[in-house]
Amino acid sequence: MPTSPHESPVKPFTAEPAPAAVPFDAHGIEVIPDRSRDCSPWELFWIWSGANIAPINWVLGALGITLGLSLVETLVVVVLGNIIGCTVFGVFNVIGHRTAVNQMVLARAPFGIRGAAVPGLVQFLLAMGWVGVNTWVVLDLVLALLAEFGVTGGTWLEFTVAGTIMVIQLGLALYGFYAIRSFEKYTVPATVLVMAAMTVLAMLTADVHWSAAGTAQGGEKFTAITQLLTAIGIGWGITWIPYASDYSRFVRVNVSSRAVFWSSALGMYVPTVWLAALGACLASAGTGGDPSALVVSTFGVMAVPVLLLLVHGPIATNILNLYSCSLAALTVGIRAARWKITLLAGLVASCVLAVFVTADSFAHAFDNWMVSILVWISPWASIMLVDYFVVRRGRLDVSALYQPADASPQRTVNVGALVSLAAGVGAGWSWQYGLVPVMQGPVATALGNTDFSWLSGSLVAGGLYYLLNRRR
Repeated sequence: MPTSPHESPVKPFTAEPAPAAVPFDAHGIEVIPDRSRDCSPWELFWIWSGANIAPINWVLGALGITLGLSLVETLVVVVLGNIIGCTVFGVFNVIGHRTAVNQMVLARAPFGIRGAAVPGLVQFLLAMGWVGVNTWVVLDLVLALLAEFGVTGGTWLEFTVAGTIMVIQLGLALYGFYAIRSFEKYTVPATVLVMAAMTVLAMLTADVHWSAAGTAQGGEKFTAITQLLTAIGIGWGITWIPYASDYSRFVRVNVSSRAVFWSSALGMYVPTVWLAALGACLASAGTGGDPSALVVSTFGVMAVPVLLLLVHGPIATNILNLYSCSLAALTVGIRAARWKITLLAGLVASCVLAVFVTADSFAHAFDNWMVSILVWISPWASIMLVDYFVVRRGRLDVSALYQPADASPQRTVNVGALVSLAAGVGAGWSWQYGLVPVMQGPVATALGNTDFSWLSGSLVAGGLYYLLNRRR
């Protein structure tokens, strides 16, 4: 109430600037304050869906047919395998929501304040590499789209298209989470409609061989199943775990863990299984697995909107790569604003892309290497889960993750965690049948080229970490 007769009980009106429709994300790796956590479960769903409406899922879906499995067998592996992989991915999103901390800072809990720099550095380098690879992949699709309009050219056109795509990706990633969220929120529903039309048209025009038997029999069939499980089954959801908390940390505080889990798990599951199943169906009809050639030959007049859909996927993926790359760099200890690191990562990725454009064979080889070295993720994720749920029983002192190494109750370097990670990577490599010979482990080759790298790496790393840290 007023304290003098000259005071008014009504405060004078002062104009305040309206909040930006898409605010700039000034956050780095600090805990996201409650007022900045305004992401809904649906928006989280669109983020993960957008990143997985990608041509690689189409190609990997066709892989089952290429390996000799029947269409039904391929679909069963894709559907059931992704349930497991996406479930684990959803759990990591829940941890990010509970703590409001990004993924690589959370690694300080098991690995130590400085020890977490090891997985952080790996994530930084790989995310930057994937930006170059994914942009190179989308070039083929964009050039096919331009050819539909009669636009053709040589290397100059490739560089022009590549530069344009990189600028779009970098602009969104520089602006940060809120721009990424808005991009996915408004573009993914439209791409889903195109996907639905594409699916109906494909099923009506392609001669899908539902009852045809696969060519692989006995041990060959089992080998094919394990390789498909790793590529687009269980392994697919696992490969996205290092990114999970970077985005779920922005979900509203009052949203339940159940809602966060389902929105993230289904956001990963639905487009992955959908596109993989479509790729398998079309491959069974003998239309091949190359996305651009397949689109033009199968969809006719629908080729342009379908190609636009497939172009959207790698861009939606790369903006996540660029953003998470900058967070990983900050976790390692690089002292700079997030957007500056994002800009640097984009420039380095652009240089990598320029090399790819002029050396196609090298690009293919590099892509194969990138796929093969994902073997580190399963053991790392297993250590993270054992530490959070078994050793700490879900109780994590978040403030300790940000204290100086010499003052934090967290260890500076947890040697046991790094040893467990190394052992897990070794176990995963031994049972991995990668795309390059050096990444084809002795256990895998001795057992008929099977690939259980995700399982062997997880069990060894998680089990050893528990034995070394159970009395903490």
